[in-house]
Amino acid sequence: MLLRVRRDTDMLMKALLPLLAALALNLAPAMAAEKGDKKSGKQPAEPAALPKPDAEGFLPLFNGRSLAGFVQVGGHAKYRVEDGQIVGQCVPNTPNSFLCTERHYTNFILEVEFKVSPTLNSGIQIRSRYYDHPQTYEWQGKTINVAAGRVHGYQVEIDPSPRAWSGGIYDEGRRGWLNDLKARPEAGKAFKQGEWNKFRVECRGDSIKTWINGVAGADLKDGYTPSGLIALQVHGVGNKVELLEVRWRAIRVKELL
Repeated sequence: MLLRVRRDTDMLMKALLPLLAALALNLAPAMAAEKGDKKSGKQPAEPAALPKPDAEGFLPLFNGRSLAGFVQVGGHAKYRVEDGQIVGQCVPNTPNSFLCTERHYTNFILEVEFKVSPTLNSGIQIRSRYYDHPQTYEWQGKTINVAAGRVHGYQVEIDPSPRAWSGGIYDEGRRGWLNDLKARPEAGKAFKQGEWNKFRVECRGDSIKTWINGVAGADLKDGYTPSGLIALQVHGVGNKVELLEVRWRAIRVKELL
């Protein structure tokens, strides 16, 4: 009887030895790392702190250092970070380019400062979309086809031309002008050529309002797209090789209930 028990115990130990050896190999690196941390005095890394709203309830949309939180869609314009600004540079023979937020927004206040080359059209998308497949929209008896990957939706116009419609609302890639500034010449005059300008955009339900340098611009009632991404547009320039840029800074957003 004792001989049989001993034989069974020996067989069990032989079966367990490979498992124990494998366990020891897996635990060794972790134990060594823990030992090394104790010797060096290092503490485990803590997750990066999320940004906190400022006194007015705004959060930065751009961290001033990188394009984290954005993705480029559409054309191949060049986006870079320089001196705490996002710089969009035109590239010949490419369509409109968009630097899009990774998340969507519904009701919000957006504030952003911008400076643009005098001959470059640009804009800021709000409540906009793009899809992997073609989309079809119906509007006032018309069918609108939007290609796959095409950014479309409300755009707050940046227009340094003599027309001066900066702050007007254009439905990019879809319905065209919804609220230009023909009836708001004072808003057109508020734009400062070659200098930093500031937009304020308020989206509340079907109401979209804009201000440029504190002067009221567009006042639109339209609930066609209630939510979507925010994006920075660099307009296509055809075969022009002239260096044209648009710059954005102090981009912040306050979400509303």
